Amino acid sequence: MLEQISLLLISLISNIFSAFSGGGAGVIQLPAILLLFNIPFIDALAIHKIATVALGIGATSKFSKIINFEKELVSKLLLIGLPGVYIGAQMISIIDDKIARLLLGGLIITISLYSYKKKNYGENEYKYPNTIINNLIGYTLVFFTGFLNGSLSAGTGLVFTIILISCYGMNYRKAIAYTLIIVGIFYNAMGAITLGLLAQIQWLLLPALIIGSLMGGYLGAKISLSKSNRTIKNFYQIITIIVGISLIL
Repeated sequence: MLEQISLLLISLISNIFSAFSGGGAGVIQLPAILLLFNIPFIDALAIHKIATVALGIGATSKFSKIINFEKELVSKLLLIGLPGVYIGAQMISIIDDKIARLLLGGLIITISLYSYKKKNYGENEYKYPNTIINNLIGYTLVFFTGFLNGSLSAGTGLVFTIILISCYGMNYRKAIAYTLIIVGIFYNAMGAITLGLLAQIQWLLLPALIIGSLMGGYLGAKISLSKSNRTIKNFYQIITIIVGISLIL
């Protein structure tokens, strides 16, 4: 019972931060599952994926009241990214997890430094230049993020958020809302289904994780909607540094 309560609190706190900044729950929640219950990595990743679907649902239920999602853009991002998630989840057994996390941690820290250096970055929306080159770059990055999401999970929402700002001209609040519906619900659902066929689902751990994720997602989204893009940007930069260092360590 004490372990379940601890898992619920960890899930709630990590998902509040994740919903507010667009990712990072896996850096806290996934290691907590491994430490508390001593189960194989692939089993822990599978139940973490299932729980983060609840995060996406909780956050989207709040964001959808304020933000109008473009169905065409959502469809494109799903069409490009979901195959990457599937391939990444299938390849998890042959990927060197330590090297991959080291590289991902370095990438996330670089993203934080880039957003810090560029003034007014992500604070306002701008018109996305709809050219072949820009589309190709955007779709390639989306596919790559889907692959990382399927194989590593932790921190990929933060990468996806920065892609939406850089390639699609969104501000932080809007980019995080899109990240939580696309990555939080659909990418993680694909990863959960794929990993569920390869892993042994620890069903007894799911209630605490799902309740914490649903509540955390809703509360994090509520906090995000009450803050300015500058405040969200500052918080995003802090979370990305912490996530990046955690992955490297």
